Amino acid sequence: MSFTKMHSAGYLANHFARLMAVGLQRRLKPLGLAPAQFMVLLELWDRDGQTQAELVVGLDVEQATMANTLSRMERDELVTRNPSDEDKRVKIIRLTERAKKLRVPAQKAAYDQNMHALSDLDENEQFQLVQLMQRAVSTLKRR
Repeated sequence: MSFTKMHSAGYLANHFARLMAVGLQRRLKPLGLAPAQFMVLLELWDRDGQTQAELVVGLDVEQATMANTLSRMERDELVTRNPSDEDKRVKIIRLTERAKKLRVPAQKAAYDQNMHALSDLDENEQFQLVQLMQRAVSTLKRR
């Protein structure tokens, strides 16, 4: 079997991710958010008060990347970082009121981007695609 980019799951997934990121960035920009910040917000909207290490694991990103993103988010008044009661060296990341108010419009922006990207697929195909992507991600996480 020969390798061609248009038959490569890796190439297509990467290309899809880049196009999605560009579209999401365009939709989030009026809210003052970047896609990387949105990913962190998704985690914190689900469970506020996580540590940086927990966010790193939850988002599968590098520690340095998370530190930089959180610094920008703190600067933009989206999160606060305060010492843990149990261990003062550990910082607990909490959402600000500004970040809490952005939940609905930011999630709508992401939903709209997803619907745009999948608009040529019927509802069953959309469901199947997401299921297949979830399985592939799960496989890669195990290995």
